[in-house]
Amino acid sequence: MSSTDSPQRLNAYGQPIGRDLPDWSPRLRPPRTPMRGRFCQVVPLDPAAHASTLYALFAGAPDRRSWTYLIDDLPDTEAAYRERLERQAAGDDPLFHTILDAETGAPLGIASYLRIEPVHGVIEVGHLHFGPSLQRKPAATEAMALMMARAFDELGYRRYEWKCDSLNAPSRAAALRYGFTFEGIFRNAVIVKGRSRDTAWFSVTDAEWPRLREAFQAWLAPENFDAQGNQRRGLAEIRGGIAR
Repeated sequence: MSSTDSPQRLNAYGQPIGRDLPDWSPRLRPPRTPMRGRFCQVVPLDPAAHASTLYALFAGAPDRRSWTYLIDDLPDTEAAYRERLERQAAGDDPLFHTILDAETGAPLGIASYLRIEPVHGVIEVGHLHFGPSLQRKPAATEAMALMMARAFDELGYRRYEWKCDSLNAPSRAAALRYGFTFEGIFRNAVIVKGRSRDTAWFSVTDAEWPRLREAFQAWLAPENFDAQGNQRRGLAEIRGGIAR
């Protein structure tokens, strides 16, 4: 049950207040350990092992459209890209990860946890950059499910956030497909690459996660894919059949 549909509580002054959390304690920060699935692994970013392949993936794309809504652009050289990854890998927030192919171990893309607030149990997923071989593939969905499961099941966070440029239609569609709830637009939120950006906010709460987890598990199950690897039922369709 979310805070918006809970029975209203009043304090001694007749003012509405949120529900008590008597057993709450600050959560741990995400560990630097792998998350393993059937299609992919999500592992801590390792520039020495991952930079060369990732740079080749992004440099070899037909165009640079995947960089439009990111905060940075593809460097001119692999060495410069490696230096960027080394700076990113050294930080704790954002905490960068590489998405690897489960069979080959080849890097497929990047994701991170950020704005990590253990005291409040809030964490965001972001800095998502999927290579062409990961886009619209089961491994991409599994990577997001693995990261969400770590936040809720392993660490006990209360809120999981997704934010993007409000004009980034594919990112907004992905958030909704994964089961996030749209919360609104923060106007003139930031300046990115010299442009004004309105930011779209999405979230999943701990009360909503069990239903989403069940849907992810059903969608990722082998029987949901035909011999050609095509899905039999969509994720939203599966989620719609699960009771809230």
